[in-house]
Amino acid sequence: MTSIHDVAALAKVSIKTVSRVVNKATNVSPQLRDRVQAAIDELGYRPNQSARRLAGGRSFMIAFLYNNPAPGYVSRIQIGAAWRCRELGYHLVVEPISPGGEERFEVLERLVAALRPDGVLLVPPLSDDAGLLARLADMKLPCARIAGSMEAPSFTIRTPEQAAGRMMADHLIGLGHRRIGVITPPATHHAALRRVEGFREALADAGIAVDETLFVPGRFDFASGIEAGEALLALDSPPSAVFATNDEMALGVLTLAHRIGLRVPEDLSVTGFDDTTASLTSWPPLTTVRQPLEDMGRTVIEALATGPVEALEFQFTLIERGSSGPPAKLG
Repeated sequence: MTSIHDVAALAKVSIKTVSRVVNKATNVSPQLRDRVQAAIDELGYRPNQSARRLAGGRSFMIAFLYNNPAPGYVSRIQIGAAWRCRELGYHLVVEPISPGGEERFEVLERLVAALRPDGVLLVPPLSDDAGLLARLADMKLPCARIAGSMEAPSFTIRTPEQAAGRMMADHLIGLGHRRIGVITPPATHHAALRRVEGFREALADAGIAVDETLFVPGRFDFASGIEAGEALLALDSPPSAVFATNDEMALGVLTLAHRIGLRVPEDLSVTGFDDTTASLTSWPPLTTVRQPLEDMGRTVIEALATGPVEALEFQFTLIERGSSGPPAKLG
């Protein structure tokens, strides 16, 4: 079996230098890193994880805790995080939390006791869970968050939620819609609530009076999209378009429209948010706002594994597909 000594001999460096390269230390020149990596690749060297843990006092494990009910959103972040973990020699441990989050402290403490992760990745709504963030700080466990709104001693990716909400409103208003239903996020999803704020701002700027009956709460899951869609379409003056603040709920509205015989987009435009895989495979494909979810997952792992990275605000993009069009009266 190839050992670290073999790699050091082939690269003509010390064992300590090989260890630094294997452990992704920053105090190694690019030229030296390339030479050591070439020796590792040529010999097929695989570092002993137990030895790495003992040498560096690290577990090379990162815990991903989530209680977001949208599987498409979570899975895309997880894919990006898992790939970056693999590239950096880490392992991703995934732990779902119940929607109420009652057992989140128990899950965290069990993870720390058993695996001693080097850090924790959180996505909404846990990224704004004050109690959980305080517990992580008490445990001195590094944390990286996606779309964290509240101040906390952790790295967070800022997301342009409000601007994206305006962008979707401008799209639908530009198509000629004036009565637009909005399925709002759960109150615990602080970042996503800003999508609604941006949508309201765009309505005001366009001189469209806000009708509160057109704002219906959802739970960020498929079933609540159907329920909210039923409530909106039962209004005396139903909307000609619906903006659901995530794709799961938008797909619920789309399913409801098919079930009751409405044509999309001729009778009802339906739009979402996230650009999950299902948004492209639905019929018609869903107009939505794209978040670079896999890149965001990679970035938070980078922050946890290698130290602070440059503060980034990822760009969101409007993806126009077949589910949105002019209202029937303009068709």
